[in-house]
Amino acid sequence: MTDKTFEKVLIANRGEIAVRVMRACTDIGIETVAVYSEADRHGSHVRYADEAYNVGPARAADSYLDHEAIIDAAKRSGADAIHPGYGFLAENATFASKVEATEGVTWIGPSSDGMADLGEKTKARKIMDEADVPIVPGTTDPVDEPEEVEAFADEHGYPVAIKAEGGGGGRGMKVVHGPEAVEEELESAKREGEAYFDNDSVYLERYLETPRHVEVQILADHHGNVRHLGERDCSLQRRHQKVIEEAPSPALSDELREQIGEAARRGVSEAEYVNAGTVEFLVEEDPDRDPSEPLGPETNFYFLEVNTRIQVEHCVTEEITGIDIVKWQLRIAQGEQIDYDQADVEIDGHAIEFRINAENAAEEFAPATGGKLETYDPPGGIGVRVDDALRQGDDLVTDYDSMVAKLIVSGGDRTETIARARRALAEYEIDGIVTIIPFHRLMMDDDRFVDGTHTTKYLDEEIDRSRIEEAQAQWGRETATAETDEEVVQRQYTVEVDGKRFEVELEDRGGVPIQREPSSEQTQRPERAGPGDDDSESATVSAEGETVTAEMQGTILEVNFEDGDEVAAGDVLCVLEAMKMENDVVAEYGGTIAQVAVSAGESVDMGDLLFVIE
Repeated sequence: MTDKTFEKVLIANRGEIAVRVMRACTDIGIETVAVYSEADRHGSHVRYADEAYNVGPARAADSYLDHEAIIDAAKRSGADAIHPGYGFLAENATFASKVEATEGVTWIGPSSDGMADLGEKTKARKIMDEADVPIVPGTTDPVDEPEEVEAFADEHGYPVAIKAEGGGGGRGMKVVHGPEAVEEELESAKREGEAYFDNDSVYLERYLETPRHVEVQILADHHGNVRHLGERDCSLQRRHQKVIEEAPSPALSDELREQIGEAARRGVSEAEYVNAGTVEFLVEEDPDRDPSEPLGPETNFYFLEVNTRIQVEHCVTEEITGIDIVKWQLRIAQGEQIDYDQADVEIDGHAIEFRINAENAAEEFAPATGGKLETYDPPGGIGVRVDDALRQGDDLVTDYDSMVAKLIVSGGDRTETIARARRALAEYEIDGIVTIIPFHRLMMDDDRFVDGTHTTKYLDEEIDRSRIEEAQAQWGRETATAETDEEVVQRQYTVEVDGKRFEVELEDRGGVPIQREPSSEQTQRPERAGPGDDDSESATVSAEGETVTAEMQGTILEVNFEDGDEVAAGDVLCVLEAMKMENDVVAEYGGTIAQVAVSAGESVDMGDLLFVIE
């Protein structure tokens, strides 16, 4: 590959990861281009970038997932590379191939072929098997029929994991505990795969009972050099979604750590992979293990998947290695060669990352449905890093994911890091929205977490839920603050010329807001209608009976009943996708469907009418 120098990079993402990539670009003198949806007009990633382009409405499929709109923005801005961040199009091989085919634009990531090989889990399992990397017992070809799942269970036993080939982070994965649920869960996994990853192929794996989630960060260049940067432990998860990650793992002996790291290198080398990636493993925890005795080299570990992109939790690896992973993504894409050997990678100290999500942990981590950051005052001091995008006064955008920020704390060892984390979490002040900071504070004094003996099932199946409720009551902040008199009127305007975004902000002390009509080349920032606004497009009740409304903003994936159908308490009326998770809307009582107010594919806001039941 011929070396090149990027002058301008478009970041095909939003929020904190977009800002993170922009900062890396700025550090090495590269200009940045943001893209944004209608919902993100006020986003910090838009303010941070040198240029910004509107790529569509709030719905991700019509904006951040629109291949042509993103590539068109790159062309119009003169960007010579696209960085996808994580999520959205980051692991979409079709999009990567389109970028590769675009003259003058470089894809910052693995090749589309490499992404297809390792991004589809069945192909990845074959590659890893050839590289002598241990794999969980499972299928190497896609599964289509319930009978195939039942046959696999007859051989390996229940529970069985049905996993979308393009999935990750628990999305597109369903666990089947018995034959009665096979058909429903197979269809659900295929549907999530199609909805989130444009791929409804699924495969099967034996579901491990006491797994730890351990992953290895990889960097590989175009010159055949492959380096691993140590492992991360991501075992603290709820519904297969990570909430706290750390590096190195508190559970591994040095011998086991070396085995897993070298297995990751072998697998990536076999695949001829280039750029940053993460090789994920499941490690079987010993439930009777003494916390002072780490897992030894005889411990079973299995390849799980390769994430062909930067990870949310890459920050902890950066803190303990001193290596800027995003900057190396840029350098590798420019054709540069990794200039250090594997032996030069040194692990120094410990780091823990806390996902500061707008969720209520006491209510099954239910995502916030709106709000404004009335107070936003992140912590500081030695060993404290905050990756964020929102600022005080910003509205919470709920159209995508629930992450507000990432708090990364590091120290000389794990004990010091946990102590420092207690302090940093106590200093983190956020008012106006609910967050999981109280949950994180609880975990810093949780025996299982502090001992490092927790598994991926700890939060979902073992922890005493009342402790989380008590933490929320003790440390949770109010989500609404008293109104104050405005002494300063700030008039904010968004101006778009040929789709390119410019901002004008005016302050008038003691003035009153004024209204002005937008001209053909100037668009005033619109106010989005809420669930109770007069111009809301929510359906109205046209039948008598009990109403069923949406508990959160999202998209209807399927509707299971029609007018006149009989339903019983507990029946799933429809499936609502919100925050990248499927949520069943269940009938609380039996009766007859008198009105169906929504259809599959329709977006709804909190409080919108879904059904009327007589």
